[in-house]
Amino acid sequence: MLPCFVVIDLETTGGNAVHDRITEIAAVRMENGVEVARWSTLVNPGVRIPTFIQSLTGISDAMVQEAPRFEDVAPRLLELLDGAVFVAHNVRFDHGFVLHALERMGKSFKIKTLCTVRLSRKLYPAHKGHGLDALSQRHGLHTLARHRAMGDVELVLAFLAVARAELGPEVLEHEAKALLQGSASMPPQLQTPIEDVPDTPGVYVFYGEGEIPLYIGKSVTLRTRVMSHFQASSRQAREMRILQEIRRIEWQETAGELGALLLESRWVKERQPIHNRLLRRTRGLRAWQLSDQHEAKPLLTLVGLDDIAATDMGSLYGAYRSKRQAHDALRSLCDAQALCPQALGLESGKGACFASQIGKCKGVCAGRESATVHWLRLQLALRGEQLQAWPFAGPVGIREFDARSGRTDIHVFDQWCHLATVHDEDALAEALRTRQPLAFDMDTYRLLVKRLAGAARDANMFLLAKI
Repeated sequence: MLPCFVVIDLETTGGNAVHDRITEIAAVRMENGVEVARWSTLVNPGVRIPTFIQSLTGISDAMVQEAPRFEDVAPRLLELLDGAVFVAHNVRFDHGFVLHALERMGKSFKIKTLCTVRLSRKLYPAHKGHGLDALSQRHGLHTLARHRAMGDVELVLAFLAVARAELGPEVLEHEAKALLQGSASMPPQLQTPIEDVPDTPGVYVFYGEGEIPLYIGKSVTLRTRVMSHFQASSRQAREMRILQEIRRIEWQETAGELGALLLESRWVKERQPIHNRLLRRTRGLRAWQLSDQHEAKPLLTLVGLDDIAATDMGSLYGAYRSKRQAHDALRSLCDAQALCPQALGLESGKGACFASQIGKCKGVCAGRESATVHWLRLQLALRGEQLQAWPFAGPVGIREFDARSGRTDIHVFDQWCHLATVHDEDALAEALRTRQPLAFDMDTYRLLVKRLAGAARDANMFLLAKI
């Protein structure tokens, strides 16, 4: 398959590489298709093994009591891995545990990795299951030590042998190298294994040497999106700068795209990443507020959205990043619709405005047009820029569910404000009881308006006013 690789499997006290510990290691080193070394050992994790894990693996606290600690066996493991590719079934799990265990010893660890789950998907795309149990059933593989480290290593080796026999050594080698080539495009200084990034919905954060993020993004397939940054680095200047500066990646999973969009918007505003632009502006937006008095002077007042209650949104028009942008937009509208710049507050003075004198105003300022008709024409002209009033009697929830992870997110909104994201009904009731609305945010408003356009058909949206 590859000139030199080591198939590894670990048993652990749980699934979190930061908090849980290794209880068993098995490794088989292959060079040019020949097994050259085989090694396994129990490892004393220094913590109790949960009852569920003991029943799954058969490894008990008594069995590991006299076993060596990881720091005692690490030299042998590193010796086996020297110059090889780290191969495992769901490699981000095993690689992540080894990486964190070595980091706790103060050792850095960089090695090429190959995931045989991904390799199975490449080689047998027609099949849905690619876990070890699915592979065993599909290919007739057997072991007397399932969920023990060496037993699972032997299953992986047996799978590779079957794939080589069924598909040919050339196909196996080609697909394995293709997966390695994908990982080879990673920045060499990147400390986070790309395999650790899940391919689920969520938000990712790129960091350099400091604590200020380089970039924050979202995707419904996190790992794929992160990879695309590095693959585009040779074509885009911004991606090249990120490639040169990046050191680590953090992420948070969500149940769907809406949750990812909301979290991305909030994190960009809170953390002010260097290379984000569109979402960073949080304050200072302005809008035109139309008076309900037809003869008011002026008819429009420029207000800051930071100072406006969401209940008044229906009387606002546009969202501008500066006073000049707001005035330029209104002046263009005024010229196009023959409105009176004096009545709108764009010009001062009394009597007929200059636009009326040259035929570009229908003359509300000179008594040739009634104030009511002018007000109605202004309202019609502004309609395309009108912000929407909150269309519900109370708060609403939007539920997202990810079948792959089993995660459920309930996003709670009221008066266009995102109140909270919770994961069950108890947390939902608590969020409503103690709610402290977030400040109005234009990006959230636009996102929610788009989502609510299909609300009548959205079974995942529900009114919360009575909860």
